[in-house]
Amino acid sequence: MRKKLIIANWKCNPQTLQEAKDLFNAVKRTASKIRRTDVVVCPPFVYLPYFNASKYQNVKLGAQDVFWKDSGAYTGEISAAMLKNIGVKYVIIGHSERRGYFGETDEIVNKKVHSALKHDLKPILCIGERENEIDIFPKIIKRQLYGGLRKVSRKYAANIVLAYEPVWAIGTGKTVNPETLLEMSIYIRKLLAAMFGRDIAFQLPILYGGSADHKNANQFLGVEGIAGLLVGGASLDVKKFIPILKQV
Repeated sequence: MRKKLIIANWKCNPQTLQEAKDLFNAVKRTASKIRRTDVVVCPPFVYLPYFNASKYQNVKLGAQDVFWKDSGAYTGEISAAMLKNIGVKYVIIGHSERRGYFGETDEIVNKKVHSALKHDLKPILCIGERENEIDIFPKIIKRQLYGGLRKVSRKYAANIVLAYEPVWAIGTGKTVNPETLLEMSIYIRKLLAAMFGRDIAFQLPILYGGSADHKNANQFLGVEGIAGLLVGGASLDVKKFIPILKQV
Protein backbone atom coordinates (compact mmCIF):
# COMPACT_ATOMS: atom_id res chain seq x y z
CA MET A 1 0.00 0.00 0.00
CA ARG A 2 1.40 3.37 -1.04
CA LYS A 3 2.09 5.86 1.72
CA LYS A 4 0.05 9.03 1.82
CA LEU A 5 1.92 12.27 1.14
CA ILE A 6 1.16 15.35 3.24
CA ILE A 7 2.73 18.66 2.15
CA ALA A 8 2.90 21.57 4.61
CA ASN A 9 3.04 24.86 2.71
CA TRP A 10 3.90 27.55 5.26
CA LYS A 11 3.77 30.33 2.66
CA CYS A 12 5.13 33.63 4.10
CA ASN A 13 5.04 32.37 7.70
CA PRO A 14 6.00 32.34 10.56
CA GLN A 15 7.57 35.66 11.44
CA THR A 16 10.56 34.46 13.49
CA LEU A 17 13.15 31.71 13.24
CA GLN A 18 12.29 30.41 16.70
CA GLU A 19 8.64 30.03 15.76
CA ALA A 20 9.70 28.17 12.63
CA LYS A 21 11.98 25.84 14.60
CA ASP A 22 9.28 25.10 17.16
CA LEU A 23 6.75 24.29 14.46
CA PHE A 24 9.16 22.13 12.47
CA ASN A 25 10.24 20.18 15.54
CA ALA A 26 6.64 19.52 16.56
CA VAL A 27 5.82 18.19 13.11
CA LYS A 28 9.03 16.16 12.97
CA ARG A 29 8.38 14.49 16.32
CA THR A 30 4.94 13.31 15.27
CA ALA A 31 5.75 12.47 11.66
CA SER A 32 8.74 10.34 12.63
CA LYS A 33 6.39 8.03 14.55
CA ILE A 34 3.89 7.59 11.71
CA ARG A 35 4.92 4.95 9.18
CA ARG A 36 1.98 5.26 6.80
CA THR A 37 2.73 8.85 5.82
CA ASP A 38 5.49 10.87 4.20
CA VAL A 39 5.56 14.51 5.28
CA VAL A 40 7.14 17.36 3.34
CA VAL A 41 7.61 20.69 5.12
CA CYS A 42 7.92 23.73 2.84
CA PRO A 43 9.04 26.76 4.89
CA PRO A 44 10.17 30.13 3.49
CA PHE A 45 13.62 30.02 1.85
CA VAL A 46 15.34 31.78 4.77
CA TYR A 47 14.50 28.96 7.19
CA LEU A 48 15.53 26.00 5.02
CA PRO A 49 19.22 25.86 6.09
CA TYR A 50 18.22 25.59 9.76
CA PHE A 51 16.23 22.39 9.33
CA ASN A 52 17.72 18.93 9.08
CA ALA A 53 15.20 16.31 8.08
CA SER A 54 17.73 13.85 6.66
CA LYS A 55 17.75 11.46 9.64
CA TYR A 56 13.97 11.05 9.53
CA GLN A 57 13.04 8.77 6.67
CA ASN A 58 9.50 10.05 6.24
CA VAL A 59 10.13 13.78 6.83
CA LYS A 60 11.49 15.77 3.90
CA LEU A 61 12.23 19.41 3.13
CA GLY A 62 10.47 21.22 0.33
CA ALA A 63 10.75 24.70 -1.18
CA GLN A 64 7.86 26.95 -2.17
CA ASP A 65 9.31 28.01 -5.52
CA VAL A 66 12.41 27.76 -7.71
CA PHE A 67 14.01 29.65 -10.59
CA TRP A 68 14.65 27.94 -13.92
CA LYS A 69 18.28 29.01 -14.39
CA ASP A 70 21.19 27.48 -12.46
CA SER A 71 22.98 30.79 -11.92
CA GLY A 72 23.39 34.29 -13.33
CA ALA A 73 22.30 37.90 -12.96
CA TYR A 74 18.81 37.17 -11.64
CA THR A 75 18.36 39.29 -8.53
CA GLY A 76 16.29 37.67 -5.82
CA GLU A 77 16.04 34.23 -7.39
CA ILE A 78 16.92 30.79 -5.98
CA SER A 79 18.07 27.96 -8.28
CA ALA A 80 17.29 24.26 -8.11
CA ALA A 81 21.00 23.53 -7.64
CA MET A 82 21.06 25.77 -4.54
CA LEU A 83 18.02 24.04 -3.09
CA LYS A 84 19.43 20.58 -3.67
CA ASN A 85 22.71 21.61 -2.03
CA ILE A 86 20.95 22.34 1.28
CA GLY A 87 18.95 19.13 1.39
CA VAL A 88 15.69 20.11 -0.30
CA LYS A 89 13.89 17.17 -1.95
CA TYR A 90 10.62 18.69 -3.21
CA VAL A 91 9.58 22.04 -4.66
CA ILE A 92 6.12 23.56 -5.14
CA ILE A 93 5.70 24.91 -8.68
CA GLY A 94 2.80 26.79 -10.24
CA HIS A 95 0.89 27.55 -7.05
CA SER A 96 -2.13 29.73 -7.78
CA GLU A 97 -0.67 32.53 -5.67
CA ARG A 98 2.44 32.55 -7.87
CA ARG A 99 0.28 32.52 -10.98
CA GLY A 100 -2.07 35.19 -9.67
CA TYR A 101 0.16 37.63 -7.79
CA PHE A 102 3.33 37.27 -9.87
CA GLY A 103 1.95 36.54 -13.31
CA GLU A 104 3.52 33.12 -13.72
CA THR A 105 2.42 31.54 -17.00
CA ASP A 106 2.30 27.89 -18.00
CA GLU A 107 5.52 28.52 -19.95
CA ILE A 108 7.32 29.77 -16.82
CA VAL A 109 5.92 26.90 -14.78
CA ASN A 110 7.20 24.45 -17.39
CA LYS A 111 10.72 25.91 -17.24
CA LYS A 112 10.72 25.51 -13.47
CA VAL A 113 9.53 21.91 -13.71
CA HIS A 114 12.37 21.05 -16.08
CA SER A 115 14.93 22.75 -13.84
CA ALA A 116 13.70 20.87 -10.78
CA LEU A 117 13.79 17.52 -12.56
CA LYS A 118 17.27 18.24 -13.91
CA HIS A 119 18.54 18.55 -10.34
CA ASP A 120 16.65 15.54 -8.95
CA LEU A 121 14.05 17.60 -7.10
CA LYS A 122 10.48 16.36 -7.12
CA PRO A 123 8.18 19.07 -8.56
CA ILE A 124 4.81 19.47 -6.87
CA LEU A 125 2.93 20.87 -9.85
CA CYS A 126 -0.17 22.82 -8.79
CA ILE A 127 -3.16 22.98 -11.10
CA GLY A 128 -6.67 24.27 -10.52
CA GLU A 129 -9.50 26.37 -11.84
CA ARG A 130 -10.26 29.86 -10.56
CA GLU A 131 -14.04 29.69 -10.80
CA ASN A 132 -16.32 26.94 -9.49
CA GLU A 133 -17.98 26.27 -12.83
CA ILE A 134 -18.19 22.71 -14.08
CA ASP A 135 -18.24 23.78 -17.74
CA ILE A 136 -14.82 25.45 -17.68
CA PHE A 137 -12.58 23.49 -15.33
CA PRO A 138 -11.72 20.60 -17.74
CA LYS A 139 -10.31 23.06 -20.26
CA ILE A 140 -8.28 24.92 -17.61
CA ILE A 141 -6.90 21.75 -16.03
CA LYS A 142 -5.91 20.36 -19.43
CA ARG A 143 -4.14 23.59 -20.39
CA GLN A 144 -2.23 23.83 -17.12
CA LEU A 145 -1.28 20.15 -17.10
CA TYR A 146 -0.14 20.00 -20.72
CA GLY A 147 1.57 23.38 -20.44
CA GLY A 148 3.33 22.60 -17.17
CA LEU A 149 4.56 19.18 -18.30
CA ARG A 150 5.42 20.07 -21.89
CA LYS A 151 8.42 18.09 -23.18
CA VAL A 152 8.83 16.18 -19.92
CA SER A 153 9.97 12.68 -20.88
CA ARG A 154 8.65 9.41 -19.45
CA LYS A 155 12.06 8.99 -17.83
CA TYR A 156 11.40 11.94 -15.52
CA ALA A 157 7.60 11.85 -15.32
CA ALA A 158 7.59 9.35 -12.46
CA ASN A 159 9.23 11.96 -10.19
CA ILE A 160 6.34 14.42 -10.48
CA VAL A 161 3.68 15.08 -7.86
CA LEU A 162 0.42 16.76 -8.88
CA ALA A 163 -1.61 18.95 -6.55
CA TYR A 164 -5.16 19.78 -7.57
CA GLU A 165 -6.03 23.08 -5.89
CA PRO A 166 -9.23 24.78 -7.02
CA VAL A 167 -8.40 28.46 -6.57
CA TRP A 168 -11.90 29.31 -5.35
CA ALA A 169 -11.35 26.96 -2.38
CA ILE A 170 -7.94 28.20 -1.21
CA GLY A 171 -8.22 30.03 2.11
CA THR A 172 -11.97 30.48 1.72
CA GLY A 173 -13.27 27.62 3.83
CA LYS A 174 -15.01 26.22 0.74
CA THR A 175 -14.06 22.73 -0.41
CA VAL A 176 -14.68 20.33 -3.25
CA ASN A 177 -17.14 17.55 -2.51
CA PRO A 178 -15.72 14.00 -2.66
CA GLU A 179 -17.72 13.06 -5.76
CA THR A 180 -16.34 15.99 -7.75
CA LEU A 181 -12.83 15.28 -6.49
CA LEU A 182 -13.10 11.68 -7.68
CA GLU A 183 -14.23 12.86 -11.12
CA MET A 184 -11.32 15.29 -11.26
CA SER A 185 -8.85 12.59 -10.25
CA ILE A 186 -10.10 10.31 -13.03
CA TYR A 187 -9.96 13.15 -15.57
CA ILE A 188 -6.39 14.10 -14.60
CA ARG A 189 -5.24 10.49 -14.93
CA LYS A 190 -6.81 10.24 -18.38
CA LEU A 191 -4.81 13.30 -19.44
CA LEU A 192 -1.64 11.83 -17.92
CA ALA A 193 -2.24 8.53 -19.70
CA ALA A 194 -2.42 10.36 -23.03
CA MET A 195 0.89 12.05 -22.23
CA PHE A 196 2.94 9.29 -20.59
CA GLY A 197 0.98 6.04 -20.81
CA ARG A 198 -1.28 4.29 -18.31
CA ASP A 199 1.52 2.91 -16.14
CA ILE A 200 2.94 6.37 -15.41
CA ALA A 201 -0.53 7.91 -15.13
CA PHE A 202 -1.52 5.58 -12.29
CA GLN A 203 1.86 5.87 -10.62
CA LEU A 204 1.89 9.66 -10.17
CA PRO A 205 0.48 10.85 -6.83
CA ILE A 206 -2.39 13.33 -7.03
CA LEU A 207 -2.91 15.49 -3.94
CA TYR A 208 -5.81 17.72 -2.97
CA GLY A 209 -5.35 21.25 -1.67
CA GLY A 210 -7.81 24.03 -0.91
CA SER A 211 -8.94 24.69 2.67
CA ALA A 212 -7.82 21.20 3.73
CA ASP A 213 -7.68 20.89 7.53
CA HIS A 214 -8.10 18.46 10.43
CA LYS A 215 -11.88 18.54 10.11
CA ASN A 216 -12.13 17.49 6.46
CA ALA A 217 -8.87 15.61 5.81
CA ASN A 218 -10.49 12.19 6.08
CA GLN A 219 -13.11 12.89 3.44
CA PHE A 220 -10.43 13.87 0.90
CA LEU A 221 -7.98 11.12 1.80
CA GLY A 222 -10.78 8.60 1.43
CA VAL A 223 -11.35 9.48 -2.23
CA GLU A 224 -9.99 6.82 -4.56
CA GLY A 225 -6.95 8.09 -6.45
CA ILE A 226 -6.10 10.86 -3.98
CA ALA A 227 -2.64 10.20 -2.54
CA GLY A 228 -2.45 13.00 0.01
CA LEU A 229 -2.93 16.67 0.79
CA LEU A 230 -1.28 20.02 0.16
CA VAL A 231 -2.07 21.91 3.36
CA GLY A 232 -1.75 25.68 3.68
CA GLY A 233 -3.09 27.60 6.67
CA ALA A 234 -3.73 24.53 8.82
CA SER A 235 -0.05 23.52 8.55
CA LEU A 236 0.90 26.54 10.69
CA ASP A 237 -1.12 25.36 13.69
CA VAL A 238 0.10 22.17 15.38
CA LYS A 239 -3.36 21.67 16.89
CA LYS A 240 -4.74 21.38 13.35
CA PHE A 241 -1.82 19.86 11.44
CA ILE A 242 -0.80 17.08 13.83
CA PRO A 243 -4.35 15.63 13.85
CA ILE A 244 -4.20 15.49 10.04
CA LEU A 245 -1.08 13.34 10.23
CA LYS A 246 -2.67 11.08 12.82
CA GLN A 247 -5.77 10.56 10.67
CA VAL A 248 -3.85 9.06 7.76
